[in-house]
Amino acid sequence: MYSAPPLQRDPCAPAKTGRGTGRAALAAFALALGTASLHASPANARDALLSQARLQHEAGHRLEALAACEDLLLRWPADADALRLRVALLAELGAAGRALELAQQLPTPLPEAELARLEADAAAHQTRWAQAMPADTRHPYVEADRALDAPNAAPADDAIAAADRLIALARASRSADAVAAYRTLRRRGSTLPAYADAPVADALLQQRQPEQAVPLYEAASHARPGPYPEEEADPRIGLAHAYLEAGRHRQAQQWIDGVAAGEPAWLPSPGSVRPRANPHKLEADLAAAQVRQQTWLYREAAQRLQALRAEGPTNASVWNQLAELERARGWPRQAEDTLMSAASLDPDDSSIRLGAIDTWRELGDFPRVEPALREVEAVVPRDNQVQLTRQSWERQRGWQFELEHDRGRGGSPNFGDADHETQATLQSPLLDDRWRIYGITRLAAANLPEGHTQRERLGLGLRGYARGLEAYVQALPAVGSATRRTAIEAGLRWLPNDHWTYGLDWSNTGDTDVPLRAHYYGITAHALDTSVQWRASELSTIKLNANAARYSDGNRRYGWEAAWTQRAYTAPWFAVDGGLQAGATRNSRSDVPYYSPSCARWVAVTGRLENLLHERYERSWRQQLDLSFGSYDECRYGSGWMASAHYGQRWAPRGGLAFGWGLGWNSQPYDGKRDNRVMLDLTLHWGE
Repeated sequence: MYSAPPLQRDPCAPAKTGRGTGRAALAAFALALGTASLHASPANARDALLSQARLQHEAGHRLEALAACEDLLLRWPADADALRLRVALLAELGAAGRALELAQQLPTPLPEAELARLEADAAAHQTRWAQAMPADTRHPYVEADRALDAPNAAPADDAIAAADRLIALARASRSADAVAAYRTLRRRGSTLPAYADAPVADALLQQRQPEQAVPLYEAASHARPGPYPEEEADPRIGLAHAYLEAGRHRQAQQWIDGVAAGEPAWLPSPGSVRPRANPHKLEADLAAAQVRQQTWLYREAAQRLQALRAEGPTNASVWNQLAELERARGWPRQAEDTLMSAASLDPDDSSIRLGAIDTWRELGDFPRVEPALREVEAVVPRDNQVQLTRQSWERQRGWQFELEHDRGRGGSPNFGDADHETQATLQSPLLDDRWRIYGITRLAAANLPEGHTQRERLGLGLRGYARGLEAYVQALPAVGSATRRTAIEAGLRWLPNDHWTYGLDWSNTGDTDVPLRAHYYGITAHALDTSVQWRASELSTIKLNANAARYSDGNRRYGWEAAWTQRAYTAPWFAVDGGLQAGATRNSRSDVPYYSPSCARWVAVTGRLENLLHERYERSWRQQLDLSFGSYDECRYGSGWMASAHYGQRWAPRGGLAFGWGLGWNSQPYDGKRDNRVMLDLTLHWGE
């Protein structure tokens, strides 16, 4: 990197013998010349001022020399010698941009080599400015863009000039251009200067190429293991993020924990007995918490972040990351409050606004999303996270398609030899940020001992959204002669706070409550299902369901079921839950052609294993195993064991697209006879 020659000595330092004494004498002589020039003829005065400027320059007094030049140019603005000397002095003082500007205005152009050096110095100077905090946070790309626009006559194979341009591209959030320029350098066989490794690695990470970023971060970390100046980014933290995004989560955690442990919490403050906080220590601690959050270790991440907030309650970055963790744990309102605190500490941080936007999207507060996102885009349109948020929001408010298919076999009189049910839903884009119109079809069929039966419907629905509230109403006319009546259904889901969720669903045909065996005999039902759930966090949940159905044959059915789930074990991308389940049902009639016990109750122990097999940004692959075992007691038939198992996988090849499949088995007594079923379920989701 080009830079101005260093000052030879401090002009305010005490004079030394020898050469320093000679310079002092020259300065005194120059002062005498300047005094004499006031009384000399114009020509002699010009020569005296020029001599004074040159003598001060030779003595290393560049500011005094520049002052003499300015005095001369006030009287003789077109003096070629003074103009040229002023350019040289400005370049040596570090004002590379101004020096280049004045050099381009000289009546006699500078030699090409000297002009090229000035252009390279100006480009390097702009690059250094691009790495600093922007002067105006509302226009963060100004300095970096100026560095890229600065003329540079350095040779095409000049590695230092090319590296400076790479840095400017990365700092201007033009990571794709930076990566392209980096690959061009590599194809030419050029070697990247060590100081450019970390900025290029940043660009590679923004372009989602962590495997290529890791070697550059490692080289930067080994070349300069620290300590790092406060204004300089720590490449070791970038390396931890690259390890994590490359799927090397154990290495990421081990590495960042070592970095955090090795950084002192406080640094000496020159001129003061009070130390100052070490920003790189805080950055490492935040990165360690983020690694744990990304690998499902939420409790560990929370403990670290709460300790950091207690130590530095005015640090916006800590509040911001704590809000992200709260949202991941299912507390969007608490996250919103935390983000408001963070915004009061740093109102210009775009990541805080993006966090608020994600929170509103989760709460269904859609009218606030688009205006806020446009405000952020107006300031940092090139930011990678801003662009990803835009893409995700466009998917969420766009078309949605969902397909569910369940198929079972068992040979029981309740479900038949084979049964299947399919539901497909196509939802329109958001209308006025509050509504969706959708089409829905439901197809169900079973081979019963009495014969084949099917239930087919096709209709339309309207879904509405408000903050913490989602409601729907839909009408599904019958398709074919085997299905009776038009189904009218409505429901809502209400989240008054981060812990309670209430649900209500009503239907005038009870398709989800009336078995296909009852449908074969033309029986329908008015059904009401309610639910209430209390969720402390991802660690503990209690849910209660209650239902009532009034069948068209006069039967009245009432039932309830309670479930408690508790997290038993957590490891990176691996979780085990245990729980209890209990329920009961009662029917006013048992002399009907479908299963309708006068009373029944059950209790079971449940377990769930969830494992993330692979994740790379929006692409993920996970598996889940659900088990239950308990006792089922039916009036007049006694009790017997019941058990179920279900294994499924979900594959999301990209954002907004997911496929799922599962295999299940269930064994349970009905009317004193054991029923065994094997089930297959398939799902498809397109949208967000």
